[in-house]
Formats: sequence, C-alpha cells, structure tokens
Amino acid sequence: MANELEQQVLAKAQSWLDGNYDAETKKQVKWLMDNDMKELVESFYKDLEFGTGGLRGIMGVGSNRMNVYTVGAATQGLANYLKKNFAGEKIRVAIGHDSRNNSRLFAERVADIFASNDFQVFLFDSLRPTPELSFAIRELKCHSGVVVTASHNPKEYNGYKAYWTDGSQVTAPHDKNIIAEVEKITAVEQVLMGKNPENITVLGEEFDEIYLNKVHELSLSPESVKKHHDMKIVYTPLHGSGVRLVPASLKKFGFTNVQLVPEQAVVDGNFPTVESPNPEERKTMAMAIDMAAREGADLVLATDPDSDRIGVALRNREGEYVLLNGNQTLVLLMSYQLTRWAELGRLDGNQYVVKTIVTSQMANAVADHFQVKCYDCLTGFKYIARIIRDHEATTKYIGGGEESFGYLAGDYVRDKDAVSACSLAAEAAAWAKDTMGLTLYEWLQELYVKYGFYREGLVSVVRKGKEGAELIQQMMVDFRQNPPKSILGSPVVKINDYKTLETLDVRTGVKSPIEEESSNVLQWFTEDGTKVSVRPSGTEPKIKFYFGVKAPLASVADYDRVLAELDAKIEAIKAELKLV
Repeated sequence: MANELEQQVLAKAQSWLDGNYDAETKKQVKWLMDNDMKELVESFYKDLEFGTGGLRGIMGVGSNRMNVYTVGAATQGLANYLKKNFAGEKIRVAIGHDSRNNSRLFAERVADIFASNDFQVFLFDSLRPTPELSFAIRELKCHSGVVVTASHNPKEYNGYKAYWTDGSQVTAPHDKNIIAEVEKITAVEQVLMGKNPENITVLGEEFDEIYLNKVHELSLSPESVKKHHDMKIVYTPLHGSGVRLVPASLKKFGFTNVQLVPEQAVVDGNFPTVESPNPEERKTMAMAIDMAAREGADLVLATDPDSDRIGVALRNREGEYVLLNGNQTLVLLMSYQLTRWAELGRLDGNQYVVKTIVTSQMANAVADHFQVKCYDCLTGFKYIARIIRDHEATTKYIGGGEESFGYLAGDYVRDKDAVSACSLAAEAAAWAKDTMGLTLYEWLQELYVKYGFYREGLVSVVRKGKEGAELIQQMMVDFRQNPPKSILGSPVVKINDYKTLETLDVRTGVKSPIEEESSNVLQWFTEDGTKVSVRPSGTEPKIKFYFGVKAPLASVADYDRVLAELDAKIEAIKAELKLV
C-alpha cells in the first residue's frame, strides 16, 4: 500500500517537473524526489484543501503545500465564482497580508491573477491588520477580498482567507460553491496571469487614516483618557502587522505613554523571540510582561501576526501580571461598552451583542442586566458577521466576540479586530481608574461579585491520522447515544445538539428547534449552571472540550478561594469525563 502511494506521489511530482512550473520549484521537487521520499509524500499525497475558511498549510513545493501555485489555483477558482455571481459588473477586490514569510509574494500573485481576470484590485502597499482588509472591502465597495495569513500558527505555515461583499469571511452557500470552482482548477495554464497591471491600485497611509478615524469613533470616555493619558501601556505586535496601527490608534485615542517591546516590534516572519506567535500563551507574552514589570505598567497589550486577536495582561493587587483568557477580555470589553452606552443614554432597546456558543455565559448575564439582546452563534467570526448582516437594517450591533481572544466593537469591520480592541481596553482602564479608582483587574473582580464568578477551561484531545479522525467521529456518536446524566452530581437538565439542531429539555423530554446552521457540536447544561461543550476542530486533528462553571462571589476578599474552588471543579469534570 505504501509503495502504491509512493508511486502515485512520484507520478504527481513528475508532472510538476514536466509542467509549466518555474525552474526553482522544479529544482526543489527534483531534490525531494532524489533525497527525501517522506517529505515528498507529505508534499504531494493530496491537494491542499480549499476549505470553508480558505487555505492553510505548511509552505513549500507540492500540491499539499502553500506556494504560488496552490495560491494561484485558489485565486482563479475564486475569480471564476465571482464572475458567475456578478456577471456584467466590474468586479472589485481588496488584498491584504501579514508579516509571514512569503506573504507579500503570495499577495502580489493574488493581485496579478485578479487583475488578469480584469478585476479592479486594491492591494495594500505592505503588511496590514486583517481587520483593515475587512474594512477596505466595505469602504471601497468591493465584491470580495483576500488576506494572506496563517493567523497565530507557527512560522512554517501560511494561509489564505476569502471574504465576501460585506467584509466577512465567506459563509454558506458561497463557501461550498467557491470550493467547487477551486477544485476545477487542475492545471497551471488555467490560471490567468501577467495581464492588466494597470487594474491594481495600491493602498497606503491615506487609507490607514480613514480606518483609524472609524476606530476612533468607538471612543466612549475621552475625558477619562485626558486625565490618565500618561497611563503606562506596554504593547507587543509579536513581529506582526499591528506594529504601526495599534500604537497609532492608541495615540489617536489620546494615550501618550505607549511603549513597544523593541525586540518584537521588528517585522519578521520567523517570529524569532517566540515559539509560537499566539498571545493566548503566557510564554509568548513573557517578554512584554517582563518589560511591564520593569516599567510598572498598568496594562500589557499584544496582537497576533495579523492583528485580529488581542492578548491582555493586568496587574493584580500583589503587583503580579495576570494574563486574561479570551472570555475575561470579552466580558471586560462588553461590560465597558454596555456600561458607557447606558450612561450616555444610548440604550433604547434597539441594540444587541453577540457571542459564540462556547464562550462564557457571563456575557449573557451582562447583556441581561442591561436588557440588551445577546445572540449566541456557532464558533467562528463569520457567524458573528452573519448575525450583524441579518440585523443591520433593524437593530444596532454594539460588540461581540469569542473565547479565542477575538473581539469586535462596531460594525464597520466584519472580523475580529485587535486594533480597536486594544484601544478600547486602554480606554476602559483609564475610565475605571477615573470613575471608580480601580484598576481594570479590580473592576473585573467587582464584575464577578455583581454577576457571579464564571470560570472557563478547555481541553484539546489530539488524535492524528485517519484512525484519529475516525476515533473523534466515534466519540461524538457515543456522546449522542449516551450523554452524561449528571456532571459532578448535578443533573444534566438541557442538551443542545447543533448537528440535529434540537434542544432537549431532559426533565420534560420536550425538544425544540435551534435556529442555526448544522454543526457537529454538543452541549450539556447542568442544574448548578455548569456547561460543557464538545466539538471536533474543523482545521486540526483534535476534539475540543469547553468547560464553564460558576459560583457566587460574595466579595472580592473571597476571590482567591472561589477561584481555586472553580478551577478544582473544572479539573474534576475533566477527570469524570476521563480527559486527564
């Protein structure tokens, strides 16, 4: 069997040697054929899939790698779909990219192909945050857009995300339809290149100003910022695209004491100072936190390479820096926005917020307090964007996000936006200090006293290869057939099944429909307020378990004790479900 696969791979690799590929690519393919069969198989055993989120893969030669040819096929397929959808129109597209190796090369190839298909192309002159690309699609009335990024993946990876007319990543039915068009591109000769360079317009700093002005419209507490403009803020772009616009946005909001981590302000796709450029991880944030400790900074901010995810670290009463999880950041930003909207008299019952189904239920509690509707949607920002799209004619979106460190305030962007999130986090810190004499961390503790102490956990169970994928699917089958009757002694009272789109009231046996598109996600809710969500990853060989527990917090003095109890409870649930 292995030999048969190797023969297929060798035949496919030979077709690259014989085909219309550049000399350097052929040289690398030949070297792999002669020297590294294992890597050759990995590079050619399948085609890199254009999934519902676009492309993501390791860079290199071959049909299963990110390179100008796989990017080219994806772009021509997308172009063909756009021509079918917008027949007779002059199609307009915007293109952005992050700091990864080859990102500029890929972005220029995408621009060339779109221009050769006679599209009007807007290409940023250098790296930019992903949210600015989303903004550009809307601002320039484009039909589509592409950003070249692999988000916070390791340095070997790159990726390609496709966007639709509203500035959001593509959703059904366009996602599947684009995939079908991409799969029709089977030869280099089908990809149009080298024509109509005059169709490309380069976007520079003037466009950044338009975007930054929009971000600044989110400001809710300019007087508080004025009083605390010199609050110490340490920011790291983690070698990525936030390097210019996050400091520029903070400056526009009025902050005058923003210090960048110098080693990480160097744009570098090798991400030399971190193992992984992911602000969710403490070790990735270590350099910024160490600098903050030396400087006595009030706030530590970070963005991932394409500047859509935000990392936040806050100083506690002992002077230690606590790295917030994505749920805590979301709750703080949403609480700040809703509090200020209420104080400014902007809430009239016609507003709403959004969170994903695996995000903290505390967001629902905060929204309920302000009598603002909170929509729950599937995991992924494109679903938040879809809710905004569905309601933009009738009601006003304030903010929303997901547990994976993404937040969006305002609807002029339709993807998570760490540029605006950083600015709002800083403004919230100034406001809390000004109006309550509290640090942002102290205010978060007060919110737990007010709404209940919600605590979250996550376990990813990795099962690699074909066997692993089958095992993960079987786990979901077993959970559906035999759901837990109780979790740590508390009865399961409700089950949400997003595959069948049904909610089961366990006590009455009554089923009711879930208004959402089908997705392989299960949720169990217990009598004591515990929530467990289970979902296989759409991009990696893993199944994720999300835990949410809660308890009352009588006072901030009890914080450490209740925190320890909740963390112990999450560990006990993991043990009961045999995940540890």
